Amino acid sequence: MTAFAHLSAAALADARPLFAIEAESVADVAAREALLDAAMGLGRTRKSSEAIRRGRLPARGLAFVARGLAGEVVGTVRLWDVCAGDGRAALLLGPLAVSSAYEGVGIGSALMRHALAEAARLGHGAVLLVGDPAYYERFGFSSALSADLFMPGPFERHRLQGLELVPGSLSGAEGMIAPTGREAPAEGLAA
Repeated sequence: MTAFAHLSAAALADARPLFAIEAESVADVAAREALLDAAMGLGRTRKSSEAIRRGRLPARGLAFVARGLAGEVVGTVRLWDVCAGDGRAALLLGPLAVSSAYEGVGIGSALMRHALAEAARLGHGAVLLVGDPAYYERFGFSSALSADLFMPGPFERHRLQGLELVPGSLSGAEGMIAPTGREAPAEGLAA
C-alpha cells in the first residue's frame, strides 16, 4: 500500500506543490522583511554578515522567494557580491529563512539548491556564509575553506563556511570579507 493509497485519483490529480521558488520582486520587500524579523528576531541587523550587506543590493539574479499556495512569501534567500579577503570574487549567502508555518517541508533546502545552482550557472566561483555547520555541510559547505577569512565584527569561527562552485576558487583565500556589490539607492535600501 502506498502512502497515498487513501487519496482518490481526483485528489492526486489536483495535488499541487506546497511552494514555488521565484525571483524576488520589489513587491516582496515588506513580506520578506516581516519573515526575516519573525524567523531571526529584531536583532538580526546587528550581525557581522549584515554589516557586509548593509547599503548594497543582492547580486544580480540571486535573490529568491518561496511562495505558498496562496502566493504569500514563505521563504527567502539572497546572495551578495563580496571580496574573499585577497581580492578574489565570491558570494555571501544569507539570510536564508522559512516561515514557521512551513518548516519541515523542504523549503530551506530547495531555496539553497536553487540559489547555488543559479550562482553556478551565472559563473560564480565560490559562496561563503555564516550558519549552522550541521545544516549547511549537506550542501557541501566547509569551515576548512574559510579558515583564513574573517568577518567585520564578532563572528563564530566554526560558523563561517565556504563552498567552491569552481574547484580551487577559495584555495589560499585569506583576509577580511568585504562588500563589492552594487550600492543600493538611499530610498531603496530594503529593496
